[in-house]
Amino acid sequence: MNHKNYQEFKKRRNTLTEKIGDGVAIIFNTDEVIRNRDSHYPYRSDSYFHYFSGFPESRSVLFVLGGKSPKTILFCRNKNLEMEIWNGFIYGPKEAKEVFLFDESYDINLLDEIALKEISGREKIYYRIGQDTLNDKKINDWIKVLRDKARAGIQAPQAIEDISQIADDMRLIKSDFEIDIMKRSAKIATLAHNRAMKSVRPNMYEYELEAEILHEFMSHGVRAPAYQSIVAAGKNACTLHYVDNNSKIQDGDLILTDAGCELEGYASDVSRTFPANGKFSKIQKDFYQLVLEAQSAALSKVSSNHNWNEPHEAALSVLIDGFKDFGLCQGSHQEIYETGAYKEFYMHRTGHWLGLDVHDAGDYKTIAQEWKQLKPGMTLTVEPGCYIRPSANIPKEFWNIGIRIEDDVLVTHNGHEVLTKDSPKTIESIETLMAK
Repeated sequence: MNHKNYQEFKKRRNTLTEKIGDGVAIIFNTDEVIRNRDSHYPYRSDSYFHYFSGFPESRSVLFVLGGKSPKTILFCRNKNLEMEIWNGFIYGPKEAKEVFLFDESYDINLLDEIALKEISGREKIYYRIGQDTLNDKKINDWIKVLRDKARAGIQAPQAIEDISQIADDMRLIKSDFEIDIMKRSAKIATLAHNRAMKSVRPNMYEYELEAEILHEFMSHGVRAPAYQSIVAAGKNACTLHYVDNNSKIQDGDLILTDAGCELEGYASDVSRTFPANGKFSKIQKDFYQLVLEAQSAALSKVSSNHNWNEPHEAALSVLIDGFKDFGLCQGSHQEIYETGAYKEFYMHRTGHWLGLDVHDAGDYKTIAQEWKQLKPGMTLTVEPGCYIRPSANIPKEFWNIGIRIEDDVLVTHNGHEVLTKDSPKTIESIETLMAK
């Protein structure tokens, strides 16, 4: 990311200063997490901290101050050449201020001292309440210190407000900068799923297919998946979050892959379902086509003319009719809907917000408990499915069919754009790709 791109983060901070009035927003970065003994998990910044700073190091805190003299302050580790020998480059306050366009930057060890000066006299503190007990305590300790000095004319903030509502509303609408990254992330994910379709053979292990997906990610410079990849063959596809990926793929299995990559902090999230031997059976075709038609119905409701829930309701309506036709559910369409009988075969929602987090920030309903209206710049997944576990009431030839078709979708001024359209999902296009 070049210096020019950090203007994007500065722009977000400027917007935040306008929204918090005379308050101060305090955003803590996450700490490193120990994997075992002297080994840590790969470090990733907290999504909120990254959204407003772009700064990539742990042990860092961001202050955004509003009011008549708005400014931003970064607290980070000091430059330490000895630590750099062991663990790599450290920006240090001086360079961090210049590169990431903060107004001020200080050694993290000065946090308590400077924080007391900056929050004194401020009307309100905004931060993510309840996310970390140590950070909660630190905020409360600062306020207590200032209150104890009230007779000296020092005023402590009178209120604490969760910053999530302000930040989430900002994160829901993606800028052109974010959309560009998400399109590239989606493109890499589609290439990975295509590679999986072309690589699969009966008698492979699921983890071998997962390796093909990860190989494609890394060949495009992506060091990590956005979440633990799912490669589920046969009955495993009926477990929604199956991640063992250690079974042998059998001839005749359907394989459900759910995998996305994280590029510059932004996630892609894609699911495809395809036959291990390259050809759908008759029954597999019938159920696959049902899910595909459900997704098509959902996509038709993704635009600024619709609310969040309408794509789900559209997909669900198609699936209920299909389950009824296959004899999986009994009764009228309305009865199946009202009793929830369909949930035996379709138990999840049809999508979620997508962005810096795989299940991205943002409420789905307004304060008045109405479904949010879709707006240009929103990004979401559309992912209906069908999962049929063995049961005495279900024909045996239906058993262990698990299907999910998931795409990443951007709401536009003219409707929507499917960011993951380059990975085939019709029966014919999948079989054609696999035949190659």
